[in-house]
Amino acid sequence: MAALGDDLLGIVNKLQDLVFNTIGNDSLDLPQIVVVGSQSSGKSSVLENIVGRDFLPRGSGIVTRRPLILQLINVPSDRDDRPEGDEIHIPHTPASVAGHQEWGEFHHIPGRRFFDFGDIKREIEQETARIAGNNKGINRQPINLKVYSPHVLNLTLVDLPGLTKVPIGDQPTDIEKQTRNLITEYIAKPNSIILAVSPANVDIVNSEALKLARHVDPMGRRTIGVLTKLDLMDHGTNALDILTGRVYPLKLGFIGVVNRSQQDIQGNKSLADALQAERDFFRHHPAYRNMATRCGTQFLAKSLNTTLMNHIRERLPDIKARLNTLMGQTQQELASYGDVAFTGKEHRGSLILQQMTKFASSFISSIDGTSSEISTKELCGGARIYYIFNSVFGNSLELIDPNTNLSVQDIRTAIRNSTGPRPSLFVPEMAFDLLVKPQIKLLEIPSHRCVELVYEELIKIGHTCGSTELSRYPRLQGKLIEVVSDLLRERLGPCSSYVESLISIQRAYINTNHPNFLGAAAAMSSVINDRKEQEKKIALNEERRKREKRRQKDLNGLNGVDTPEDDEEAVEATDKPSTLAVRGHSKTSRSMSPAVRTGTHGAHSIASALNNARPSSPNRMSHGAAQGSARDSFLNYFFGKDGVPSSAPVGMQVPENRPGSRHVSQNSQPSIATSLRRGDTRTIDRPDRHVLEVAQEELDNGSEARDYYDTPFQFGESDVPPLTEREALETELIRRLISSYFNIVRETIADQVPKAIMHLLVNFSKDVVQNRLVSELYKEDLFQDLLYEDDAIKAEREKCEKLLKTYKEAAKIVGEVL
Repeated sequence: MAALGDDLLGIVNKLQDLVFNTIGNDSLDLPQIVVVGSQSSGKSSVLENIVGRDFLPRGSGIVTRRPLILQLINVPSDRDDRPEGDEIHIPHTPASVAGHQEWGEFHHIPGRRFFDFGDIKREIEQETARIAGNNKGINRQPINLKVYSPHVLNLTLVDLPGLTKVPIGDQPTDIEKQTRNLITEYIAKPNSIILAVSPANVDIVNSEALKLARHVDPMGRRTIGVLTKLDLMDHGTNALDILTGRVYPLKLGFIGVVNRSQQDIQGNKSLADALQAERDFFRHHPAYRNMATRCGTQFLAKSLNTTLMNHIRERLPDIKARLNTLMGQTQQELASYGDVAFTGKEHRGSLILQQMTKFASSFISSIDGTSSEISTKELCGGARIYYIFNSVFGNSLELIDPNTNLSVQDIRTAIRNSTGPRPSLFVPEMAFDLLVKPQIKLLEIPSHRCVELVYEELIKIGHTCGSTELSRYPRLQGKLIEVVSDLLRERLGPCSSYVESLISIQRAYINTNHPNFLGAAAAMSSVINDRKEQEKKIALNEERRKREKRRQKDLNGLNGVDTPEDDEEAVEATDKPSTLAVRGHSKTSRSMSPAVRTGTHGAHSIASALNNARPSSPNRMSHGAAQGSARDSFLNYFFGKDGVPSSAPVGMQVPENRPGSRHVSQNSQPSIATSLRRGDTRTIDRPDRHVLEVAQEELDNGSEARDYYDTPFQFGESDVPPLTEREALETELIRRLISSYFNIVRETIADQVPKAIMHLLVNFSKDVVQNRLVSELYKEDLFQDLLYEDDAIKAEREKCEKLLKTYKEAAKIVGEVL
């Protein structure tokens, strides 16, 4: 059994050496004993007693500031006269005199043996300061020390920094938290045995080591309790209840030890004498002499050896399973870096073709959404393109107001400029064309932006394509991305030009016969209906106001307060013009509706209605009463009775009614030059010869006329005449027609632009990317440069190969036992 135990411990030591030499950390979670205790609990003394040598640094504060992984390896003794039952013998002679039977080796100094344990102590101090610094801070990087001796049992111990409460000197303020985290990291591993060291002269309930051990091992199945300083307890007290497990039960029990005191250490008391004094203490103490064989350092070492051996035997199948898992993961990672044997000169061409094909396939699958590496955190690839079409581009089109930057003055000016010197009988179509084309051009900016966003997304897809194997060759990867970027850049110009032409096509021909176009007649009906609704609201508000006024008057009468008649008359006088205007408007609206309903679709219906309604001579005015009444009602809506508006909205000026005049002044006729200079649009009604002669004289001699012709015709804010009833109607009609036609064009652009981008940019790139990559990069003189391997990737692959080899060797070692 002992031989088997030694074999198992030897196997673990081999595995540990193998793992630390190759990986640098304990990825296998090998079985080991982790020593935990607070400062000054005697932790270092216990380890020195087990080794039989004074080799650990000592001092105030935290001395152990890096984990010390201590492997104790039993070697055969040169002496043949060693007693058979003497398992642990501490020699009285130094190692140098005893034929160098004991020595130590550090992992960071391979091949060098330390026969003087004082040199081992100094090397630990220097290596600790080299990594952890001189400020008493701790570091997670372990120090690996092997001690070969015929006087030790095979053990693997991990000495950790002692628990501390208050930082001293230059220690970090969170030194306690750092220490606890480091200890927890080691003892939380299921394959670790916890050696919790607690001083006996302190109440066991205050033991920090046991508290941490219970946190990760609540059932106490892998915790061994060690009680130190039993000789320092108060007289008349003992730790018998604790050692027998009646106070704090542990499956592996408590073991009591007696270490050297500080006075003994300062007096250079040898460990041999200290161990002999420990044996004498337990043999002669009245409380412990009955259990002296189960106390002391020698019993502790044997118990640790037996416990670790059993633990290894129990955990070895799990270690083997862990090795198989690690080998599979490492093999998969190594495969992602590619086959080294496939990089020979004769295979370069096929390797580059293979990488091109994978890159092109990844580019296409990312767009189509068939990639095996689809992100679940954010939209990518083709989904992003759909989001651009549907949400970004669609919403930007919807946010455009058809009448943006189109004021009432702009519409009125366009209508007047479209009529020229002639008075118009209906809204001119030229004004509609003139106004709607700039509005259609508003769709150009979001359309161009849509092209740019899709282009940027395709560039992004190109940069994210590729595999881990391709990352081995950074130059090849860069060239693949460059070729795809050039291809997309070439297609950006034609795609943008075509999208721009889609807007130009819509502006080139304004199709007012489109089946979805509102049309002049329908627009006119909606305007009239809206005005009727507005008049109803005004009438209701007026009626409500009158009722409120009457109610207030009645309340004032009941309270003995008279309402002045003058105030009521003033209010009525103030409201009368508005009321009359509303009533007149309502009347003309009712007379207008039949004419609109009988008109044909489009703007020509208004022209026909106006031509039929307008009398060309007094004789035509005398035709049938019914026909004349209908025509007059339609004509009155546009021009008023005898060509003058019969009513005007509140606030608008109502010109004087004169036959044959569109805009007539109530004042005496001004000079023509004066009228033109101040921007007066009113015409002169039947000018006689004298007026024409005066006008001609002013044009020939006056500077005002020349100033007029030399100065652009503009309205100032104070000079802009208010809208007439006809102008208000025409303006609103144009607005609705523009909105209707703009919505038709917007729907067309929203449908055509994504299709154009998909055809000219996205699908074209997908179809030709493979051929473009081959034609640009498959050149033999480029092979060597393209297949330059990144040094970092090369190092990772070599590390992965070494790791896989290590795991295979470890599996072979474990296989010798299982």
